[in-house]
Amino acid sequence: MNARRWFIRLILSLWAVSASAQVFGSIGPSADGFAQPDPAYRLSFPADHGPHPAFRIEWWYVTANLTDSDGRNYGIQWTLFRSALAPETGEGWSSPEVWMGHAAVTTPDLHLSEERFARGGIGQAGVKPEPFYAWIDEWRMEGPTLSTVRMTAQGSEFSYDLQLTADMPFVMHGDAGYSVKTPDGQASHYYSQPFYDVSGTLNLPDGPAEVTGTAWLDREWSSDELSGGFAGWDWFGLTLDGGERLMGARMRNAGGATAFSAATWIASDGTVTAFPDGAFTAAPLETTEVAGREVPVRWRIALPARGLEATVVALNDHAWMDTSFSYWEGPVFVSGSHTGRGYLEMTGYE
Repeated sequence: MNARRWFIRLILSLWAVSASAQVFGSIGPSADGFAQPDPAYRLSFPADHGPHPAFRIEWWYVTANLTDSDGRNYGIQWTLFRSALAPETGEGWSSPEVWMGHAAVTTPDLHLSEERFARGGIGQAGVKPEPFYAWIDEWRMEGPTLSTVRMTAQGSEFSYDLQLTADMPFVMHGDAGYSVKTPDGQASHYYSQPFYDVSGTLNLPDGPAEVTGTAWLDREWSSDELSGGFAGWDWFGLTLDGGERLMGARMRNAGGATAFSAATWIASDGTVTAFPDGAFTAAPLETTEVAGREVPVRWRIALPARGLEATVVALNDHAWMDTSFSYWEGPVFVSGSHTGRGYLEMTGYE
């Protein structure tokens, strides 16, 4: 099996470790020889902004909600995945690491995406923690620290050049970044920066647009494999107009019911409260046919402990990532007890 096909199979089996790949997974037996998340570990920066070669898979995942001077809304995705094919280390072509990148732009009328693959060890892709530098081919995310970065990507029909700046601390999900994913207690290390301010330029088929807005970074790593019994997950990363942020997600069973959920409430001053299984709920209200699948595009979400009961609606119903692992990822708007905007990721809709 060639490296690209092996990598795609690995992504398919491990994707649900994320809850952003983003929060959830049905996690089965441990990957022999790879490190496992440790509840006693305390994240340290800038070191943990960089790769964790002892672990099997990790990602740097950015989504942004943007607006131009005419009030037109846009969504941006920039994602870099690292996967180790074996627990050994090596240099050059002997490196067991493979990298994958996804980039996308969403408007009310179109959704454009690109995918890249790269070998580790030969300079084609990688991440350095400080000064921060993440890249795959010509796609870049770089700056003096991860709190101030320039982010660029190019596709056949789009490009973007954005400046991201945050003056708030990074957010640790779960217990100090140890994020439990299943009723059995399987976990990952997971943190975010949901407080970026953004400005820059999008280049689209109808011309350039100067934009401003907000962005959300997710960082996660683990080593365990996907097991049976779970069909997919639905992840919400929301920036509310009152200044709060919400990460909420649910894992679905084969019948579509919630099998596990988790949430993180982030106050406007950066204070973090993690919520256990069952505290956050998300229920589809409306579906539409997307890429030959019935996909929810309107949701009712609730977090009673924070007085939140709201409707979430997609900017563009057809924000389908037609990549090696296909999924729905796009900007959304929030109305109800709280208002705002954010991003929704949905996997496993076949």
